[in-house]
This record gives sequence, C-alpha cells and structure tokens, in this order.
Amino acid sequence: MSLPIAVEQPARWNPFFSFENLLSAVALSMMTLLPVSEMVTRQFHWGGITGAAVIVQQLTLWIGFLGAALAARSGNLLSLSASTFLPERLRAPGRIVAFAVLASVSLCLAWASLEYVQVEKQAGSWVLQDVLPKWVAIVIMPIGFTLIAVRAVWLANPLWKGRALAAIGLLIPLGLYYAGTPAPLPIFQIGLLVLFCSTLLGLPIFAVFGGFALLMFWQAGTPIASVPVEMYRLVASPLLPSIPLFTFAGYLMVKGGATKRFLRVFAALFSWAPGGMAIVTVVICAIFTWGGSGLTILSLGGLLVPVLIRARYPEQFSIGLLTASGSLGLLFPPSLPVILYGVYAATPIDRLFIGGLLPGLLMVTLAAAMGIRQGIKSETVRDKFSLHEAGAAMWEAKWELLLPVIMLVGLFGGFGTLTEAAALTALATLFVETVIYRGISLRRDYTLVCVECATVVGGILLILGVALGFTNYLVDAEIPSRIVDWVQAHIHSKYVFLLALNACLLVVGSLMDIFAAILVIVPLLKPLTAAYGIDPVQMGIIFLANLELGYLMPPVGINLCLAAYRFEKPMFTVYRALLPFLLVLLCGVLLITYVPWMTTAPLRWLGK
Repeated sequence: MSLPIAVEQPARWNPFFSFENLLSAVALSMMTLLPVSEMVTRQFHWGGITGAAVIVQQLTLWIGFLGAALAARSGNLLSLSASTFLPERLRAPGRIVAFAVLASVSLCLAWASLEYVQVEKQAGSWVLQDVLPKWVAIVIMPIGFTLIAVRAVWLANPLWKGRALAAIGLLIPLGLYYAGTPAPLPIFQIGLLVLFCSTLLGLPIFAVFGGFALLMFWQAGTPIASVPVEMYRLVASPLLPSIPLFTFAGYLMVKGGATKRFLRVFAALFSWAPGGMAIVTVVICAIFTWGGSGLTILSLGGLLVPVLIRARYPEQFSIGLLTASGSLGLLFPPSLPVILYGVYAATPIDRLFIGGLLPGLLMVTLAAAMGIRQGIKSETVRDKFSLHEAGAAMWEAKWELLLPVIMLVGLFGGFGTLTEAAALTALATLFVETVIYRGISLRRDYTLVCVECATVVGGILLILGVALGFTNYLVDAEIPSRIVDWVQAHIHSKYVFLLALNACLLVVGSLMDIFAAILVIVPLLKPLTAAYGIDPVQMGIIFLANLELGYLMPPVGINLCLAAYRFEKPMFTVYRALLPFLLVLLCGVLLITYVPWMTTAPLRWLGK
C-alpha cells in the first residue's frame, strides 16, 4: 500500500485550487473552535452554540470530501503498490487503465450521491431544524466524487492521447445504466475481473471498495444510493470528528518544528547509553505515530536516518529501524485506529487505551533492544550525559511536552467528549506552535498545513465511507454468520483460532489500509470473539497489534512502500533491512496474543 507521490502542481495561480484550499482551512478551523467553545461554555454554565456538535459532524463530511478532492488533485489517494513490480514499459498503460476505472467508479458514486441528495431534498429532511437542510449538508458528496472522476482522467497520463483513453471510463456508468437491474451475470463477472486487475495496477483503495460495493448492490437489485447512505451514516458517530482533529494537532507539531526539539530532549536523555540514538529514534517515532506511518516515515526519515548513520549505525540497519518504528505508537493515545476500532466494535475507548499500554511498551522495548544490540556491535558514538543539556533541552520543549498532558486530561479527565478533547489538543498545539515557538506563520503557513492535513484525512475518510457500504452488503448477505459457522465447525481450540487469526490479519494488514480493515473485518470478527470466549478488549489489542505489524509485511505493506520512496531504495533492499525487526516484532505480537495478562492486568489495576 502506498501514499502516492504528490504530482507537481502548475506554478501559475489557480483560483479554483485557492478556493479549495481556503474552504478546507475554514472547515478545519471551525471544527477546532466549535467543540472548544462548547467545552468552555459548559464549564461556566453559559448558553452554548445551538447544534454545535451536529455542525461539527457535518463539517467532518465536508473535510472528508474536500480532502479527497485535494488528494485526487495531487495524486495522493491511497492505493496498493503492486504496480511498482510491473516492467517499466507497462506502467504507463497500467496507470491509464487504473485511472479509467477510478474515473468510472467515482462517477458512479457521484451519480448515486446525487440520487441521495434528490431524495433528501424531496423529503424535506433537516440536519438542524430550520437552520441546515440535509440536502445542503450532503451536496458535497456528488461534488467531491465528480472532482475525483475528472482529476483521475487528467492525471492518468501527461499526454492528451492517454487522457482520452482514460476518459472512456466516464462512459461506463451509462452502459451500466442501460444494462438494467439486476446486473446481467456476464457483465457482473467482467466487472469483478476488471476491478481485481485494476487493484493490482494501482486503483485507489476507496475505489476498490466502492467498485465492489456498487457491483454487489447492482447484482442484488439494491439501489446504488445505498453506498452514499452508508457513508453518511458513518458521520453520525459523535466520535468520528476526533480523527481529523488529532491528525491536525499532529501536523501542527511536525510543521512547527516539534520533532527537532523532541530529538534534542531524547538525545540528551539517552545518547549516553549503548544504542542511545536508536532508542531515541524508536521513542520519537512512537510519539508521533498519531494516525499511521506516513507522517512518521516521510517527515522524520530525513532527520533521523542521517543522525543514526553519523553515529556509526549501518545504513541498512538505520533504514530498517526507522521503517519498523514507523507504526509503533498505534496502541498509545490518541491513536486514531484505536478510536475507530472502539467506535465500530462498541468497545470503550478508554479501556482499549489502557489495555494497549503494556503491549505497546513491549513492541517499543523490542525495537529499542534491537537498537541497543546493534549499538554495542557497531561501537556507535555515545555522548556523555550532561544534566545541563538535558535541563536546557526540556526547558526549550516544555510547552510541547505539556501537550500530551492536555490531551490525556481531555481524554480521561471527564471534562468533555473525545471530540472536544481532540479540538482542545489541536487548539493548544496551534497556540504553542504559532505564538510561543513561532514555527508556523498564520499568514504564510496555516492554510498550507490545513491543506496537507485535509488531504491525508480525506483519503482516510473516503476509504472509511465506501468500506462501510461494502461491509453493509456483507452483513445483509449474512457473510459473518456463515464464517462463524464454518470456523467453529473446523477449529475447536481457541489457541489454534488465535494463531489462524494472526496469519489472516497479517495478510490483511499487508494489503489493506488499517482504517478500511477495521470497517471490513470487525463485523466478521465480533461474533467469533464471542464464540471463543475472548475478552473484547484483548481481541481489539490483538487485532490492532497484528495490523500494526502488517504495515511491515511484504509485498506491499505501507511502511515498506513509504520507506522505499523516502530513502530512494529498491523494495527488496527495504525487505532485507526490515527482516530482523519483522521477526522480533512478530514474537511480540505472539506474546500479546497468547499472554492475555498483558492486556487485562492494567484494567484490573485501574478498576476498569
């Protein structure tokens, strides 16, 4: 899986692009300010803003589709990276095919969304009574999908001939319309084959799920508007806005220079020890893995790998360490996958974070131990511990060191909802980085930071939305119950089941984005959890730990692809660099799976 390389934009000023950027910044700013205002007014018993929580939920939908359009504009829609294994001469034709299918699926989804808008407009539904009609709130859906379809054609090829071939994909929805409902079996089978081949050629993940969902609903005779309906249902979760807000806070910290100040702090604290800089790398990556590996590897790779090499760590080891560390923080607050898993599996989020504490520390410790071993073996550079330098570094970074405290108090202190805690964290981070450290200029940098954040968030939320539509079809078709019956008939031991589950989740993690995997796999997993008597929190940690490791699994785990791009190395070079870490961390995942005490003991200690 990959975050495709951004396509260079024209140097000439584009008013529509500027409008998109500004609208994204305004929506993200309102999402940050409204929950904080609600938190403050509630503490002082003042009257809050009417429907603020509902408005924030609708803004999440807008940020999702604005960000998806921005991601399509720059070529940043998440996709599998199998196309990188194609011969060079086949990559351009393969890209045209994949983007033609992307244009076709996006236009079908735009059509389905437009039907949804028309139905809600005729029904006279309101999101906020007498203030916001529902059709106005959801009109961004057909607009967003249409923009993605048009941009898919434009980015398919730099030549007009290639774009014309990709534009053929825009005609496919018309053919499907005249084919009638339900879909004729030969056309349905051809559609499945085209989607499968396009996935290998680099079709974005949202289009894979969206395409399969559309085909399944079409074959079943169900209106395709069911897909956007399910997408909108996702927005109804009051916890979903925390995903863009925590991501925004993470981007602000990175763009404001927090990584350099944290590097100084941890270097002062650990660089005297054997493998000290390796420990620093692992800890910083764990701290900044807010929602995935992309931000960590892409933003910290150029900073940390040269530092490791200067300290006499081998280059291959340094790349392997950073790649392996890129997802180590996924079990710690405020991990976005943990939040989404808690929402979708109906498992208390605070219990998941507490249950994931020891397993998360185990994975960090194993990676750090590999660094200590290599540090001793290579006789790496070690600095003398300086109390003065440690104190000076911590004093310089004191405000950013306080931000996790604000986040944890907001999460567990009972002062507000998860969304309000996320908004408070984002607003505090904005103040620290713009007013105190001045690493971000509101006039020069703020809109660009918002655009980068919206681009990543849009790609994630778009996958979540269409994956939910696909999952809804699986549930309607009673797939989960059939799987439960089959598994129970063939696997009688809980421990054999857990081993098989590990293997399956590692494969899923290597091929599928973690957010989409949660929406697709959790409905299949919940009945199995009950059938084998596994604690729901333990199952959540097992699930997330396996998908965390799935980022490192060949052939196309996302960390592998990002590292190959960031360090300009062939994929097989990254495979070799990562293999020792993969084996050690796999042992950690097996311990997490078969030693439930690691998950359940902290819950007992804290009375949870």
